[in-house]
Amino acid sequence: MDSKQNLTRRNFLWTAIAATSIAAIAVDAQGKTTASRRRPNIVFILADDMGYGDTSVYGQKKFRTPHIDRLASEGLRFTQAYAGAPVCAPSRSVLMTGLNTGHTRVRDNFALAGGHVGHKGKEVIRRASLIEDDRTIADYLAKGGYATALMGKWHLDGYDPGAIPTRHGFQTFKGWLTQTGSTQGYFPEQRYHNETLIDLPENAGGKQGLYGTTIVTEDAVDFIKSHAAEPFFLYVAYDAPHSPYLAPDLGSYANEPWDEDEKTYASMIEHLDNGVGQILETLKASGLDDETIVFFASDNGPRSEPTPEQTKVINFFDSNGPLHGYKRDMYEGGIRDPLIARWPGHIPAAHTTDVPVFFPDFVPTALDLAGAAPQHSDGISLKPYLLHPNRKATDRFLYWEFYEPSFEQAVRWGQWKAVRHGRGGPLELYNLNTDPAETVDVASQHPEIVSRIEQHIRETHKASVEYPDPA
Repeated sequence: MDSKQNLTRRNFLWTAIAATSIAAIAVDAQGKTTASRRRPNIVFILADDMGYGDTSVYGQKKFRTPHIDRLASEGLRFTQAYAGAPVCAPSRSVLMTGLNTGHTRVRDNFALAGGHVGHKGKEVIRRASLIEDDRTIADYLAKGGYATALMGKWHLDGYDPGAIPTRHGFQTFKGWLTQTGSTQGYFPEQRYHNETLIDLPENAGGKQGLYGTTIVTEDAVDFIKSHAAEPFFLYVAYDAPHSPYLAPDLGSYANEPWDEDEKTYASMIEHLDNGVGQILETLKASGLDDETIVFFASDNGPRSEPTPEQTKVINFFDSNGPLHGYKRDMYEGGIRDPLIARWPGHIPAAHTTDVPVFFPDFVPTALDLAGAAPQHSDGISLKPYLLHPNRKATDRFLYWEFYEPSFEQAVRWGQWKAVRHGRGGPLELYNLNTDPAETVDVASQHPEIVSRIEQHIRETHKASVEYPDPA
């Protein structure tokens, strides 16, 4: 049944309000308000398990990322940006809903209760997923007149057939779902086009004809070309460089004196970087450069699984840079990631900022950029920082919680970073100004800071059906 036939009076009113609240206003880098031909396009490019040190512009020395570097040279690079969580699904839930992991629906790759039960291979798994009442940035922008699209990884469906991108604001979806094994991997045999499964004969029977990273790039490019005449929100969610380490070739690194996994990892990022370049060139060729703000980020720290083989690769490339920890860790290496924003003529080029920001900020930022009414979130609009990179940081708390393999929490407050292992465990406290690698716990020296952070944790964590507190 057409979803339009199911609009309740409440949803109709909500849609009307969202649509009429958007004004075609732009603010240039000097702060002058000017009439705009249209609202800006918003492109968010997300890498998967790419570490803080996995791009040249963030310090990578062994392989190159010229197109991501171009984003930074033509835009603003954040040096203290944080993902929504230390693993994939909750990080994306935070990005899409604007709610931190103390509030968002999906807080881990698995659920403690509720959700839906399914299979990952032979393993039985319970997963959380977005439900009908959850609103995403795609919902808000679509109902405000934007064309919305997701190319690639969703990871918020769990095993619920109704929790798919097209039911959460994305008018166009081309990619894969957690609940459909044939759509997964770097050479999938099938792929979703909206809610229809499409066969990929080039990859049938184990063939490796179409590479996932290339497919996502081509779909993104096609969408830009076909929607150049209207404002759009395009979410480009690559799988790379998530394990398994697999590429169609070794690219520029075939002759390096490295192990095969190391060559492959570098090539995976090269293919992703080339995809970023193609997207930028398509925007330019379509005359959309100064009409489009492009964000680039990663969903969490490096090392998809804590195996010796993957650890060797990540350590070889120093993928977490100067930071301590990997994916699944609440330390900086698990949650601090690259974030770059580029908008020619609006965001000053070749700037950096050390303002602490995190994924909940994307929803209010995108709404502010679109001129839309604000919605409830745990973030702030970064638009003032984008247009004025020298602006000083707002004093606020950033919060995370995580459940794998046991409950953990973390808080960033100014120069302070707190980490807790286990429910009710003592807080570790680090001064990131002097100890960015989190090597010296100074909690005993600053009881007043620990007490204030404890208060924020109590105020922020809310149990849910999927993540209940112990009885």
